[in-house]
Amino acid sequence: MPKQRITKEMVVQAAFEIARSGGMEEVLVKNIADKIGCSVQPIYSYCKNMDTLRQEVAQLAREEPNLFKIFILHQRKGISSLEDLYQAEASPQAAIFLADKLQISLQRARQLHLNMLLYTIGIGTVFAVATPGISADEIYTQQETAYEAFLKQALENKNRFPAYGRKGRNNDGKGNYLISV
Repeated sequence: MPKQRITKEMVVQAAFEIARSGGMEEVLVKNIADKIGCSVQPIYSYCKNMDTLRQEVAQLAREEPNLFKIFILHQRKGISSLEDLYQAEASPQAAIFLADKLQISLQRARQLHLNMLLYTIGIGTVFAVATPGISADEIYTQQETAYEAFLKQALENKNRFPAYGRKGRNNDGKGNYLISV
């Protein structure tokens, strides 16, 4: 019997179906291989890392009506602080990129990125549970408005730490910053 040729499209489609039925936390190499009916080797040959695969799944999901349910409402295990959430959800390169492009401190860039992450999760939750539904255009417009407000805050007094990041204010109760650098 000839071997089945595993394509990248098959891998991405299987990952998408897994995300749709079980959430992104179930998008694992072993689960993808099981769904396709192959070993893990072809999956590793197409996927340099799971983040890249998840981004491709997100591209497919843009047409999925339950997009935010898949990507926003998934269970986040091991998260006990906003720093944990940021570490789990954000690319370390994003804050570096923002700091460079906006000419702001890395701490301000991380806070801007965290603010947008939290806002996106929040508005995504509203989007996912509202019936009959809020239009994606309205959500994106609101997200842009929030970004502009967060950006303005990040650009104000570039060399000063944001007030909510100082010791004793909105910290983890142990005197630590919400976001460390």
